[in-house]
Amino acid sequence: MKKNDTAVVKIEDIGINGEGIGKADGYTLFIKDTVMGDLVEVKVMKAKKNYGYAKLLRVIEPSKNRVEAKCLVAKQCGGCQIQEMDYQEQLQFKQKKVIGNLERIGGFAPEVLEKITQPVCGMDEPFHYRNKAQFPVGTDKDGKAVTGFYAGRTHQIIPNTDCALGVSQNQQILEEILSIMNENHIPAYNEQDCSGLVRHILIRYGFTTKEIMVCFVINGDNLPCADKFVDKLSQIEGMRSITFSKNKENTNVIMGKEIEVLWGDGYITDYIGNVKYQISPLSFYQVNPVQTEKLYKYALEYAGLTGEETVWDLYCGIGTISLFLAQKAKQVYGVEIVPQAIEDAKQNAELNDMKNAEFFVGKAEEILPAYYENYAKEHPGQQAHADVIVVDPPRKGCEEALLETMVKMQPDRIVYVSCDSATLARDLKYLCGEGYALEKVQVVDQFPNTVHTECVTLLQRSRGKK
Repeated sequence: MKKNDTAVVKIEDIGINGEGIGKADGYTLFIKDTVMGDLVEVKVMKAKKNYGYAKLLRVIEPSKNRVEAKCLVAKQCGGCQIQEMDYQEQLQFKQKKVIGNLERIGGFAPEVLEKITQPVCGMDEPFHYRNKAQFPVGTDKDGKAVTGFYAGRTHQIIPNTDCALGVSQNQQILEEILSIMNENHIPAYNEQDCSGLVRHILIRYGFTTKEIMVCFVINGDNLPCADKFVDKLSQIEGMRSITFSKNKENTNVIMGKEIEVLWGDGYITDYIGNVKYQISPLSFYQVNPVQTEKLYKYALEYAGLTGEETVWDLYCGIGTISLFLAQKAKQVYGVEIVPQAIEDAKQNAELNDMKNAEFFVGKAEEILPAYYENYAKEHPGQQAHADVIVVDPPRKGCEEALLETMVKMQPDRIVYVSCDSATLARDLKYLCGEGYALEKVQVVDQFPNTVHTECVTLLQRSRGKK
């Protein structure tokens, strides 16, 4: 097939990015906005030798797994890739995606994975679950400030103040802000020439405490009409923190490095289980609190703590998992590269009166190897040991130097939490080649209506075996 050809295609599979996969006369096409089982008419937009990408023209016969999108701009917006897929089908798609990566990249046998993979953990209500949203601000064709989310693989803002994944309070907050901006001619940021002022609006919400935070990300030193913003926003029930962050760099990084308080506190608080956390605009904190509690309970269960264990929590952020583990561990050491996050972690430990958690600033792949080497120098004839190591790395996974040190410390159990099953599979392959056995795999749907998912796995040391 060639560009601009049209074809009728039956969708037979779903790709890792949520796109439908079908064949036209044996030629494979990837088609966005389609669901497995759909019969569709498509137009080829890009043709390669063995496969191509096509645009959906119309659905001829909808799949039994197709549902109506809850959001009016779901197709244009890049935030929800699979909102038109029945939720139970979404869960099976994510389970299949994780298992597929473990087989293909990790080299794990299908019959082994079938035994150790637990049923996927989904949500009762897969909408309005996000406690954090970062809305880009731009200008429409009439010169008015707008906000929403970017269209897929672009920086074109699809205007929308009522995101189906965010909390309902977001809409009122955004509309108040846009009204003041337009009334007072406060310019939105323009990425093309780096002009304008307001770049993003960050909103955080505490599901347990009902506390709200708003942070303006600005391309300047001050926020004009700050008193007007404060006057309106501070009247919203639950509002606790109004701040701004200066970011004058020509970058895709959203937040600046420093936060200035306009009103209230520089943070909000929330709970995961019985543990209380202070959350600042720069804090990494899981965006789905309902599923996060489930995820951490699995991590705690897999850690198998009795109160006598020394635990290392690598990539600990503000200490969310660390403090969850500290409830049942003898001692927890957390490592995180972001200094502010470590300050938050220490504050959170104090907030919960937990004296058995200690935190280190630095790269996990540097801190742990250095600790291991220094321990050997200070304790001749001995080596550093951990009973349990928990890792929750970014999407790129763990560096091999870190994995190597983890193996040297001979923990009885490794709990690996991952937001990218491809790098998870790669790292598990290394660990299982160095004396560990994969015992459990649990997929947790942390991000309903998107192609992303979270996974927690348990590795057990096989003494004397590889």
